[in-house]
Amino acid sequence: MCYTVGRDFEVIILHFWGHLKTISRHRALVRKYCFRLGLYWQGLTHDLSKYSPVEFWAGVKYFQGDHSPNDQQRKESGYSASWLHHKGRNRHHFEYWTDYQSDGSGIGGVEMPKKYVAEMFCDRLAASKVYRGKDYADGDPYQFFLKGKGRQLLLHPATSALLETMLVKLRDEGEDAAFAYIRKEVLGK
Repeated sequence: MCYTVGRDFEVIILHFWGHLKTISRHRALVRKYCFRLGLYWQGLTHDLSKYSPVEFWAGVKYFQGDHSPNDQQRKESGYSASWLHHKGRNRHHFEYWTDYQSDGSGIGGVEMPKKYVAEMFCDRLAASKVYRGKDYADGDPYQFFLKGKGRQLLLHPATSALLETMLVKLRDEGEDAAFAYIRKEVLGK
C-alpha cells in the first residue's frame, strides 16, 4: 500500500513538472512569434489562463506530453472543464468568437479580428513544435488544420480561409515567408 501511495505521488510530481514545462515552453514560443509580428501584448498575455487552477490541475492530472490533456479529460468525463474555461478567456481560439446569428439560424462563428487570427497561427505553430519535437515539419500545423476542418463548424468561413492561407504559406515557403506575409499583408505593419 505504501508503495502505491509513493508511486502515485511520484507520478503526480512528474506530471506537474512535465505539464508546467510544456505550457511554459509553448507560451515562450508563442511570445517569440507574436513579437515577430509586433503583437507584444498578445505575446505577453497568451494563455495565462493555463496557470489557473481549473486548467492547470486538469493538465497535471491528464498530462501525456504529446498532445493536449483536454482530450483525455473529455474522454473520461464527457467534457473538458479545462477547455471550457480556456476557450472562454482566450480570443485566439475561434470558439471564443461564437454568437447567435442575426438570421435566427442559431449559434455560429463570427469573423475574428485579424490580430487574433495571427495569434492563432502562432499558437498552432508553437503547439506543433512542442508536441512534435524533433519530428516537426512546417506542414504539421496545416495538417492539424485539415484534420479538424470538418469539425470546425463554428469557424467563420473568412477566418478559416485566412488561417488556411497563413498555414499554406508556412508549409510551402517556410517561417520567414509566412511571418513576412502576416506582418505586411494581414496586419499591415
